[in-house]
Amino acid sequence: MAKKTGAPAIAQNKKAYHDYFVEDEYEAGIELFGTEVKSIRAGRVNLKDSYVSLKTGEAFLIGMHISPYEQGNIFNHDPLRSRKLLLHRKEINKLIGLTGQQGYTVIPLKLYLKGQYVKILLGLCRGKKDYDKRASIAERDAKRNMARAVKERMH
Repeated sequence: MAKKTGAPAIAQNKKAYHDYFVEDEYEAGIELFGTEVKSIRAGRVNLKDSYVSLKTGEAFLIGMHISPYEQGNIFNHDPLRSRKLLLHRKEINKLIGLTGQQGYTVIPLKLYLKGQYVKILLGLCRGKKDYDKRASIAERDAKRNMARAVKERMH
């Protein structure tokens, strides 16, 4: 079910990779209004501190900020309103079952365009402890140092 996308991201939630282990990924559509789509195409969206709420067989994206469209006047909507996610029933039921377990949550990772549609990449995540975060920072620094050393030997 996990899908990799080659589409360029409009918005990414880099903090999610720092704070969580991403176990699985799901692609979902979002129910949006026209002025929200125009704002998203302009890149005026923020995924930080957003999450997915699963209730009564539906999935809602909470906390995603879409700035009001400048030419939208009366048609603009609340920037932080909850938005319904479009997933298959089987995927929603699987996520409900998995988030019932200790420590799992669904976090939006990336927002992108796929053709004319706005899609969101959701991650089934497990929270990191502080020592896990330190380990991933040390691993990233070690990779950077190794790449730097290889580059120096080449020149």
